[in-house]
Amino acid sequence: MDEAGLLSSCRVSGHAGAGKRGSDIVCAAVSVLTRTIVRVLSGRKGITIRGNAPDRGNFSMEAEYSAEGREFLAAAGAFLIEGLLSVSAEFPDNCKVIIERRN
Repeated sequence: MDEAGLLSSCRVSGHAGAGKRGSDIVCAAVSVLTRTIVRVLSGRKGITIRGNAPDRGNFSMEAEYSAEGREFLAAAGAFLIEGLLSVSAEFPDNCKVIIERRN
């Protein structure tokens, strides 16, 4: 989160271990949330996204925005965080969410 409380970056690493590779519900949920946020934000006016997924189990993205993209990024970031927190609440042994504020 940046100083305004908006999503500035996201990093996902590791394997959930809640099922076999290819059938892990926690991994699937986190993957859908992170892929969707990148797709929703990419190409949106006023928002620039840089993402990287070098291998299975590792994903990162950074977001920059102008005033034009601020409101949309706030809503999309809130959706991502709520989704990840929901997965973590349901599967606390398999998903940990750490939110950091940057100044």
